Amino acid sequence: MKITTKRLTELSLLTAIALIIFVVELQIPNLSPVAGIKLGLANIVTVYGVYRYKWWEISLILLARIVLGSFFCGNPSAILYSLSGGALCLLGMLLLKKIIPQNRLWICSVLGAVLHNAGQIAMAVLLMQTFAVAAYLPFLTVSGCIAGAFTGMCGQLLLNRLEKRTKAGKTKEDQPK
Repeated sequence: MKITTKRLTELSLLTAIALIIFVVELQIPNLSPVAGIKLGLANIVTVYGVYRYKWWEISLILLARIVLGSFFCGNPSAILYSLSGGALCLLGMLLLKKIIPQNRLWICSVLGAVLHNAGQIAMAVLLMQTFAVAAYLPFLTVSGCIAGAFTGMCGQLLLNRLEKRTKAGKTKEDQPK
């Protein structure tokens, strides 16, 4: 596995972007009466990355975002919930990528969001040793579908715009002076 400096820089920038989005989203008040419902805007980077990067590269971005984001928000115990949801989501999206074409990326995102919620509920059941928390799953599934569609459409837009730029060739700014 050889990684170039350019690729490492891209991955680092995507990680930083995801972290910034995550921290900014923490400042948005929860509009839902159900705890745990949020847009998950940082997942735009993950959805985009699933179709753009190798599995291990996007896994590193996700891992860095989860670990650093948990410490930035002052809640290191959230790592377990985020890792379980994020890992299941990423695994599902990587598998779905094989059957869902790039131009339908948002579908993959919706299913990934549902898997993310399922992973978090599974971790909650495991840690709390009660199935009562599973009562949240229907609410989280509906909100996950909505949030997943939104983040997926944003990821689709990002992917399309960057591909157009790549196909158009280098701009004047990219040319050596």
